[in-house]
Amino acid sequence: MSVLTLLLLLQLQLLSLTGSAHLKPPQEQLRVLDITIGLTSCFMRCLQSAGWVLSHLEGYENPDSSV
Repeated sequence: MSVLTLLLLLQLQLLSLTGSAHLKPPQEQLRVLDITIGLTSCFMRCLQSAGWVLSHLEGYENPDSSV
């Protein structure tokens, strides 16, 4: 294994032993507006990609097949 792989495995083991990625509490609590904006942007990004694929699905059909 390469050195990079060994370092990554070591970091993953240390992360699983501690149980969290952050050792300190956050400096300030997230507001409801911050959480709403974050979740909305994540969901819209996923739904937008899926919508684009579904809207262009007819373009991927094989022109030789007759259904």
